[in-house]
Amino acid sequence: MKAATISDYNAAIEITEIDKPVLKADSVLIKVHAASLNPIDNILRSGAMKEAMPLSFPHVMGFDVAGEVVEIGKDVANVKVGDAVFARPNQEDAGAIAELAHVKESELALKPANLSYAQAACVPLAGLTAWQALLTKGHLKKGDKVLIHAGSGGVGTFAIQIAKHVGAYVATTVSTKNIEVVKTLGADKVIDYTAQQFEDEISDYDLVFDMIGGDTLDRSFKVLKKGGTMISIKGQDSAGLAKKHGVRFETLWMEPDGAMLAELGTLLSKGIVKTVTDSTFSMDEVDAAYAQLAKGHAVGKIVVEVGE
Repeated sequence: MKAATISDYNAAIEITEIDKPVLKADSVLIKVHAASLNPIDNILRSGAMKEAMPLSFPHVMGFDVAGEVVEIGKDVANVKVGDAVFARPNQEDAGAIAELAHVKESELALKPANLSYAQAACVPLAGLTAWQALLTKGHLKKGDKVLIHAGSGGVGTFAIQIAKHVGAYVATTVSTKNIEVVKTLGADKVIDYTAQQFEDEISDYDLVFDMIGGDTLDRSFKVLKKGGTMISIKGQDSAGLAKKHGVRFETLWMEPDGAMLAELGTLLSKGIVKTVTDSTFSMDEVDAAYAQLAKGHAVGKIVVEVGE
């Protein structure tokens, strides 16, 4: 089968012929229609995490996948051949930009009928990251005030909508050109980080969801009320600052979860949450897609259409 692969860390992405995945008892094979890109793709490709998350080569690029089930393992009970599904597979099963992908039944969900495959591929990693940060770890509830950094990005666009759905007051940081985008998603207060210091604009917040790290994360503690919560996906150790400010701090590493993805799928099917697509590429344009990702500042998700 054809797949977008790398032969080593920092190697060029090539469309190559590889063997199809070996079907396991608890898994399915998906004919891939669309995949989407995430910053973690380029981080892993660079070798920056090879001690914690080593790659085996050739490595098939991409995590987020949407497509049609074509084979099922003997222990699969709730999915059948022909079902349209979407998923964020685990690290071992990563490889979305290929003609076929291998996914555990426990990590997939049925694709909402109102979404195209390209739209569905935008959801899993970013949507689950937002869900787990805000609800699982952040315990966000109606009436809370939350600051979501990078609100126009892949995770941020979902986070704003999920936070609004639970009844929170949402502030977010974006550049000038993306102010209207996040307003349409429901943001109550939009802070233009090119012209404003967010810590001068808001205070006494219940939760901050950080996707930037560094100085932005350090400054974000100033906007939390005593007993508030900081959730960050950047892996930065900020326990000392949390203690100083009297708040809770947790880092998040998103875990694949088909049942949780199905809950998010229900919101998508009702139009409560919508996808935002930055740009779409064909499989033959995968280099250009990853170059677009590397630039940063994508509005929503970058999609690669693989199948028909």
